[in-house]
Amino acid sequence: MQAKEIKNGSVLNYNDAPTIIESISVQSPSARGAATLYKFRGRNLVTKQKVDITLKGGESLDEADFERRAVTLMYSDGTEIHFLDSADYNQYSIAAEDVAQEMQYVTEGLEGILALIYNDQCVGIQIPHTVELEITQTDPGAKGNSATGRTKPATLASGVQIQVPEYLKQGEIVKVDTRTNEFLGRAN
Repeated sequence: MQAKEIKNGSVLNYNDAPTIIESISVQSPSARGAATLYKFRGRNLVTKQKVDITLKGGESLDEADFERRAVTLMYSDGTEIHFLDSADYNQYSIAAEDVAQEMQYVTEGLEGILALIYNDQCVGIQIPHTVELEITQTDPGAKGNSATGRTKPATLASGVQIQVPEYLKQGEIVKVDTRTNEFLGRAN
């Protein structure tokens, strides 16, 4: 896969290990004839270490040999989180600290969770880019606050805190971008 085709969430083979791309920055050349540089920040799915990768526009990396399997959350026992494969009912376990970032948005019954399977072992999970969560705690809004662009903190059903517009109340369902932790709007 060429550098210009790599997107966030792509899993590539880097140093003989699967690496998931978490952020991308592009440096355009200032001189004629210079190559565009693509800088990637990724995480090695086996060792969990962060890696920085810099490629020129024409260079490429191979896609990692792994599979994504649809799973549902079964339970968490404090140190590990257990998932059930939706197709063949295999159970996968992964250390809680390895998926702490993703688990902030996971609630019981969340659909669209994918387990990243490498050598028959779960090395990570991917969650949908947007989730709908209920506001469980926020300060009450004052009448007329819908015209301003001010925000206030709100705690959602999964425990994550985000900034929401002042007019939202406790009990409302909101859409949240799991990549940026930003409020996207009310759920329908």
